[in-house]
Amino acid sequence: MLTLYSFGPGANSMKPTLALYEKGLEFEHKLLNPAKFEHHSEWYKAINPRGQVPALADDGKIITESTVICEYLEDAHPTEVKLRPASHYDTAMMRIWTKWVDEYFCWCVSTIGWERHVSKMARALSDEEFEAHVQKIPIPEQQVKWRRARDGFPQEELDDAMAKIRISVKRLDDHLRDNEWLAGGVYSLADICNFAIANGMQHGFAEQVNEADTPGLVRWIDQINARPAVKAMFANVPREF
Repeated sequence: MLTLYSFGPGANSMKPTLALYEKGLEFEHKLLNPAKFEHHSEWYKAINPRGQVPALADDGKIITESTVICEYLEDAHPTEVKLRPASHYDTAMMRIWTKWVDEYFCWCVSTIGWERHVSKMARALSDEEFEAHVQKIPIPEQQVKWRRARDGFPQEELDDAMAKIRISVKRLDDHLRDNEWLAGGVYSLADICNFAIANGMQHGFAEQVNEADTPGLVRWIDQINARPAVKAMFANVPREF
């Protein structure tokens, strides 16, 4: 039995969750509550010492990193549903898109998300509670990020993130105005991994993502949301606690 440890169906947690639903694989879904900092608990760090979600357990083996988990599922658990293009070239193009979302697109959206949402959790803690929590975070860079969320991200960092969001949105829209999917003309992990970050931007970033300015991107978001596996995922997995 596969076991997926994740938050709700959003951002990096959505990537392997949606891949599992699209492939129709049976799995046990163990949802962690970020508001209770369960991903920094000792029991979870025994599974993933970095204290990050998602993580996949498969017959005693632990796989981490969201995009890597998706690729692992394609290799270790093949199904009739294929989430990679058929040709080596198109698969390479798929991986360019997944590399880009991991190294660029995800980070700029994440910075704004932390400022808008995670900061509320950080600021709700007393000084003692916050320091006790930070000491449980195994990654020094994440400790810094939590401190910035509590104190407020520097305005120049937020401005830089918004500029990169505009670049990202334009890149996606430019491609999707002329292509149904991101790679090889088929729905693939390129779409799943980018959708996990882009979905909802038409609400949270409506000044950048809207039908007038980014029709290709909005069409693609709507098209993926209409897929049966996506509907099933959102129906079965709570978006928040």
